Amino acid sequence: MAVLGGDFVLKEAADTNIPRIVHYCWFGRGEKSKKILKCMRSWQKHLGNYTFIEWNEDNFDVTANRYVREAYEAKKYAFVSDYARLHALYHYGGLYLDTDVEVLRPMDDFLGHEAFSGFEDGTFLQSGTMGAEKGHPWIAELLQNYENRSFLLGDGSYDTTTNTAVITAICQKHGLVLDGSFQTLSNGVTFYPRDYFSPYDYINGGNYRTSNSYTIHHFAKSWLPAHVRLRGDVKRAVSRVVGPNMIARMRKLLG
Repeated sequence: MAVLGGDFVLKEAADTNIPRIVHYCWFGRGEKSKKILKCMRSWQKHLGNYTFIEWNEDNFDVTANRYVREAYEAKKYAFVSDYARLHALYHYGGLYLDTDVEVLRPMDDFLGHEAFSGFEDGTFLQSGTMGAEKGHPWIAELLQNYENRSFLLGDGSYDTTTNTAVITAICQKHGLVLDGSFQTLSNGVTFYPRDYFSPYDYINGGNYRTSNSYTIHHFAKSWLPAHVRLRGDVKRAVSRVVGPNMIARMRKLLG
């Protein structure tokens, strides 16, 4: 069963389980965009006493398993990072941040947890900001999910199932309630509402930032074509004028 509640207090960092390490991934050896570099500067500002580890081709085995090898060969580096982040958290412990995540304030408040993440919306979990102690069984379970998977499917297409969908489904088995609320599962993982780590709604362009927000995932989607990224920027700008609910209704009408 999940432990639910509207009123909760963050654990003090003095009871630290998670080490002060920030892991991030950068595969493909491409240049980091201005948006990504800006986000990473926010890490230095608020997490200056942390050790930063970039995972790339030089320190991570891109043939670790079939899924990773096929994703790397297809140049679908975001899916390589889905596995690499779990590898890093399991073997070292610490925080993981997507490179397009902006840190708004220090994050020592979460180091007392065994493991933590949060919701991306009212239903699905997010993975752009997460943390765990070294060797946590939740991370081990998520890693195990990749052992018998192929990224290249029989028809020549790719398995582009998002890691957020996979993580959400696995956590449901441990009692996760898909209502976007604060909850701690029986396996020791704590999840926070969307405004803590993912207050930007990339689908409808809404902004749910509150005084609780610690990070913002800007969804730079650097692996997508420029016209797709531009469409997202336009949607965000329009949402500021008409609101995310109007964007949602427009998307529904347009199919």
